[in-house]
Amino acid sequence: MSSRSLVAIVTGSNKGIGFAIVRDLCKKFPGDVILTARNPTLGQEAVNKLKQEGLNPLFHQLDITDLQSIRTLREFLKKRYGGVDVLVNNAGIAFKVDDTTPFPRQAEVTMQINFFGTRDVSTELLPLIKPQGRVVNVSSSLSLQALKSCSPELQQKFVSNTITEEELVGLMNKFVEDTKKGVHKEEGWPNSAYGVSKIGVTVLSRIQARQLNEWRKGDNVLLNACCPGWVKTDLGGPRAPKSVEEGIETPVYLALLPLGVTEPHGQFVMEKKVEKWEA
Repeated sequence: MSSRSLVAIVTGSNKGIGFAIVRDLCKKFPGDVILTARNPTLGQEAVNKLKQEGLNPLFHQLDITDLQSIRTLREFLKKRYGGVDVLVNNAGIAFKVDDTTPFPRQAEVTMQINFFGTRDVSTELLPLIKPQGRVVNVSSSLSLQALKSCSPELQQKFVSNTITEEELVGLMNKFVEDTKKGVHKEEGWPNSAYGVSKIGVTVLSRIQARQLNEWRKGDNVLLNACCPGWVKTDLGGPRAPKSVEEGIETPVYLALLPLGVTEPHGQFVMEKKVEKWEA
């Protein structure tokens, strides 16, 4: 296959929003669409389901908490496609409100998957993004809510236009450590592991966009964070007001931003509109 072939990849896409994004991209994206899942059996079942609908996604195993799994995918993409045209970082986790898992453990697991997993995928795959490529990091409006519940000192750090990736990683680790010590509220954190992990995703997206501007000047790679909204999925639950089809509108819009446009970039987008990232 020619290295010029187009490819879109969606992490955590055997069900829920990720699955629906793959379905929509199969209809709208003029190249291969790769569905990924930790569990190959579940991933292949999801691919077969879409094939029964007349669509033709490909499958590749991906566990975003396993660096070797990410690197195996990276080598496959490099060899087969010469890079990546669209990357949707969708994989994530949210503990249910009534989950009895101790909060420090919830914080650790949520941060490991939502923030550090997304960061590891980005570290390995962003260098492969082709000119005019599109990157979408699925965050949440709860990141904005969590930001507003942080102490003024933390808010200032998270909205800073000069915060570095190292500083952000330090803050995400500090939140987990503070929960283990039972001092996270005193240290200015909100009581939401999911919300803080998604602050991490949104701020990481802002940092990555700045880095792309420096390292890939003229390549017009557009990278944004977005909120699909509260969607009826396993993760969102049955009370959510939005259908999956409504939820994927913004991520797919960002994934398919037309060639030549230069914005949005480095933004937090909801309902296809840029939201101000401020407390």
